[in-house]
Amino acid sequence: MKYDYIIIGGGSAGSVLANRLSKDPGNEVLVLEAGRPDYLLDFRIHMPAALSYLLTGTFYNWGYSSDPEPFMHQRRIAQPRGKVLGGSSSINGMIWIRGNKGDYNKWALEKGLNHWDYAHVLPYFKKLETRLVGPDKYHGDKGPLKLTTPKNKNPLFGAFFESVQEAGYPLTDDVNGAHQEGFGKFDQTIFHGRRRSAARSYLHPVKNRPNLTVWTKAMVHKVLFDGKKAVGVEFRKSGKVQVAAASKEVILCGGAINSPQLLQLSGIGNADELKEHGIPVVQNLPGVGNNLQDHLEVYVQWACKEPVSEYPNLSPWRAPKIGLDWLFRRKGPGATNHFEAGGFIKSRKDKPYPDLQYHFLPVAIRYDGSAPAEGHGFQLHVGPMNSDVRGHVKIRSSDPYEPPSILFNYLSTQQEREDWVAAIRKTRELMETTAMEKYRGAEISPGKSVQTEAEILDWVAREGESAYHPSCTCKMGLDKMAVVDDKLRVHGVQNLRVVDASVMPFITNGNIYAPVMMIAEKAADLILERPTLPPEEDV
Repeated sequence: MKYDYIIIGGGSAGSVLANRLSKDPGNEVLVLEAGRPDYLLDFRIHMPAALSYLLTGTFYNWGYSSDPEPFMHQRRIAQPRGKVLGGSSSINGMIWIRGNKGDYNKWALEKGLNHWDYAHVLPYFKKLETRLVGPDKYHGDKGPLKLTTPKNKNPLFGAFFESVQEAGYPLTDDVNGAHQEGFGKFDQTIFHGRRRSAARSYLHPVKNRPNLTVWTKAMVHKVLFDGKKAVGVEFRKSGKVQVAAASKEVILCGGAINSPQLLQLSGIGNADELKEHGIPVVQNLPGVGNNLQDHLEVYVQWACKEPVSEYPNLSPWRAPKIGLDWLFRRKGPGATNHFEAGGFIKSRKDKPYPDLQYHFLPVAIRYDGSAPAEGHGFQLHVGPMNSDVRGHVKIRSSDPYEPPSILFNYLSTQQEREDWVAAIRKTRELMETTAMEKYRGAEISPGKSVQTEAEILDWVAREGESAYHPSCTCKMGLDKMAVVDDKLRVHGVQNLRVVDASVMPFITNGNIYAPVMMIAEKAADLILERPTLPPEEDV
């Protein structure tokens, strides 16, 4: 089996690269995905409101969890990752956030990353999307990924927007445009009431190209080398261990957990740690698996005095009608993720740009679909965006089927603890207004008894959950802890790249799906040695 390019992972970045690299019929491209197909008839993948099934089950999910977190009462924090075509874009919350322009300008300050500043990445964001409300200076209308801007029909959204303004914060027309700071609608990766994953946007439209081969349930064990040159991969499919050769490049698109795991299994990582597991060292790169970053978040919840929340739609008696409305009309409560609004503000005035993200939800519920109390309610998700906390992903053995050690180190720094105290206090300020008084009942969680810094931090430690944004474990750069260069080539070896969230040097403001897609679009030009899109100055 000989190919020009072998893409490991058919997720968000892998779907983009499969499309772009196979456009040239002279390129033979193989995609190896460990998970299942994104079955067309499985409503759990395609109905936006069904996302809790995907996040808590393991059918399409690696179902990872962290090691006991030392500053979170030794809790193991769930970390679902997509094990399916489309990867985590097939199981995520469908919120489209690019990040702040300051994030990318910060990337550019890292040595050798000058062409990753905001001006250079903006054209790629525009290239990949079709924003259905229409293009402008910040948005495109010719890309494969379609974006819907929600209607915010529930009356709680209107009250929320009035409340934040009363609290002293502006509204913004577009958190992905000129002004991220403020509150507004969140674009969704939903089209005609269905999830619009990377696989549905990029992979399925071209899957019949004769030069593109996509195999699911194909678990890659390691990258194969001839000296320092990547020449292929070993993988298992249908119970057989097989080898595929790559004449041009092997490209890792497994995400911030699986990509560093596979590099380590292949002999690239901290040499001392690899030797402990009996793995021959190909390249000593101590940064592999380090620099892990994520967003921790909590739900601040209130009872709702008026019967206007989405609580009745949680009833199993309503499920058949909701399902039929979605199936035949693509409308109703099943056709939205319900995360239709939110915003970004500063935890303190001296912050260079917003560092707290909010999602407003017109029901009080957890990601696993459980409601904390009977009755109507609403909630704000909140978490710091630019934490200085760093964790790691490390293999436990040479067995590719053994999940790696994952440690986030949430709440381990003074800065993050200060940011969390500010986050909870500002969240209460946003809702304790005259505008919200008509709807705001008792504070369900954390409850009014939680007031001091110690009480707030203890509550966050007990109730905090990952926002599922792991990143930065194979970071770009030139320092001794960098794993890839500015063209995403793995340092010290040839014909091997990493293209996914792991290459971020710093995590971005907000959900990371959009940045990953941008990285992949730009990577396609770098891999094919085409001129990258010219920078567009901020307008």
